[in-house]
Amino acid sequence: MSVFAVEYVYTPETATLRDEHRPVHRAWLQEQYEGGKLLASGPFADGSGALILFKAADEDELNELLKQDPFAVASAIAGLKVSGWTPGIGVFAELA
Repeated sequence: MSVFAVEYVYTPETATLRDEHRPVHRAWLQEQYEGGKLLASGPFADGSGALILFKAADEDELNELLKQDPFAVASAIAGLKVSGWTPGIGVFAELA
């Protein structure tokens, strides 16, 4: 399994969509956590986006997973950056 840092970018124009779909988005995230795919997630303090840490076999599997996010389905994400991440120290280090 690989670890990926996923950055969502939000814009003011999609705020209404995010507000509308946030409950199902969070329920989906909770399902991913309970299924062992999600390590952590949360919005940036300035509201510009969110950071989500996932475990996946590879980037293809991750991309298929991300397509299922209700925010993605509703086109509530303005941008997306995916980076493979190797945790070296801390609570996620054992995943490396």
